[in-house]
Amino acid sequence: MKSRRKFLQHISAGVIPIAFGFTPESLLFNPDNSQNDKTLRVALMGLGSYANRVADAMKDSKRAKVVGVISGTPSKIPEWQKRFDIPDKNCYNYENFDAIKDNKDIDAVYIITPNAQHHNQCLRVAAAGKHVICEKPMAINAKEGREMVEACEKAGVKLLIGYRMHFEANTLEIVKMRNAGEFGDIKFFQGLSGFKIGDPNQWRLDPKLAGGGALMDIGIYAVNGTRYMVGEEPIWVTAQETKTDASKFREGVDETITFQLGFESGVVASCLSTYNMNNLDKFFLNGSKGFAEMQPSTGYGPIRSATHKGRLDMPHTTHQTTQMDEMAKIIFDNKVPIIPVDGKEGLKDIIILDAIYEAVRTGSKVDLNLT
Repeated sequence: MKSRRKFLQHISAGVIPIAFGFTPESLLFNPDNSQNDKTLRVALMGLGSYANRVADAMKDSKRAKVVGVISGTPSKIPEWQKRFDIPDKNCYNYENFDAIKDNKDIDAVYIITPNAQHHNQCLRVAAAGKHVICEKPMAINAKEGREMVEACEKAGVKLLIGYRMHFEANTLEIVKMRNAGEFGDIKFFQGLSGFKIGDPNQWRLDPKLAGGGALMDIGIYAVNGTRYMVGEEPIWVTAQETKTDASKFREGVDETITFQLGFESGVVASCLSTYNMNNLDKFFLNGSKGFAEMQPSTGYGPIRSATHKGRLDMPHTTHQTTQMDEMAKIIFDNKVPIIPVDGKEGLKDIIILDAIYEAVRTGSKVDLNLT
């Protein structure tokens, strides 16, 4: 029996990919139904290198603005105040940020801290009644992810995950082509994600802060990319780990994992996650009528892409600028993104990460149920 994805692919060029959580309205029309120009006022939590990248990108945002900071290193705050004209009343530390509950100048908190801190910080932000934007991976395991989703639902606030690629032009064009049946029946996907990591003392190599190693940090791009490129949820996973430097990649920190995902339709995906190789960052999607490839596929850009019809290489805009404008529309205008970025979307990736680690540990195929 053909899968729902195959059935939908054969309907017409106006296919509706319900199977991956897309709605007809978002796919066929995806209107920019901005009801107003209300600005999303954001406090950044964690003032490291990526927070600086996000903040600088937001200078060009039309619907989002940095108005506050939350840091575990108070000495960083004055420089941020000067750069972004942030008043003292919008500055907090990790002990007192619950007080944002009474701050009417802050709409959302963007959590950009080590992975193991996301869960508790998300729960506290939700309890304060502020929308949560959380970097990926949203949590270090599915149990924590579920609790984050539940806490935000209970508080009546939105939980969005920092999936910047879900708004990237090349990515969206390939998804559109796939949904229109231009690649035919999808048969295979390859996702390669990794780099050679440097400083051995950084938090990414501390299992208590990172919750893992390369898979949590960079491999999640291949996991998430598999799902939005194939347009279907996997039903099983197998995985193998390779470690060449046990002193740098200690117990609980994976260096290199290869993993395979299977889908009900018969699609298979072969992926690599590593902290020990450069020149990766590649996606390849193959179908019965054509293909799409991206390299780089998830870097900060420009993204380079091509299909069997020729090069795409859509115009580049700073990913974080687009992400924050689109998230403002999701929060204020109830805009439905073509590829979801909500907490339930993030939870699916964490469930897969848990299953990959289990497959490594047991050497067995692990079944998945993401529906």
